[in-house]
Amino acid sequence: MNNDAAAPPAVPVRSRWRDRAVAVTVLVMVWMLLWGVFSWANLISGLAVSVVVLVVFPLPPVIFAGRLRLLGLLHFAWRFLTDLVVASVQLAVLAFRFGHQPRSAIIRVPLRVPSDLVLTLTGEAVSLVPGSLIVDTDQASTTLYIHVINVADRAAVEAFRRNVYETEARIVRAIGSDAEIRMLDHPVPAGKGELT
Repeated sequence: MNNDAAAPPAVPVRSRWRDRAVAVTVLVMVWMLLWGVFSWANLISGLAVSVVVLVVFPLPPVIFAGRLRLLGLLHFAWRFLTDLVVASVQLAVLAFRFGHQPRSAIIRVPLRVPSDLVLTLTGEAVSLVPGSLIVDTDQASTTLYIHVINVADRAAVEAFRRNVYETEARIVRAIGSDAEIRMLDHPVPAGKGELT
């Protein structure tokens, strides 16, 4: 009986180090965003926590098949900061609308790119913008389930879904492979939002 057929292909040492460096970078970025303040102490503690997480809790490797694209990263960062400011202002206005009962929705958004890294980064980017929160994910179908506040009708649900797809596209164009970027040309999957 030959067991070699079932063994996963060996990952070159250079690729393993690159994947670990990408994982540490992403974890440090999430750490800094969660603290909300850039400081050397947060950067160093983020590096330490990232290394501990990757050493003590080894997970299956998230293969980074893409490459970093500077213009894509700058475009993503600019739009992310813009979305943060706009959403914060909208929530502040909503908080002072006395007597108004905002409607919320759980929105299902199946992503176009079947990548754990894209799923994670898109979920983080959406959750960090005020007014939306990831309540569940389906890794097998790379689907996000997002709670969104102040969606008045189906048109608002679809507008939010389009916004999530635009975020996914910006992330893929910043760090994705050529094959993943081509997947963005696929039609947007149909989704369902439940108004509550």
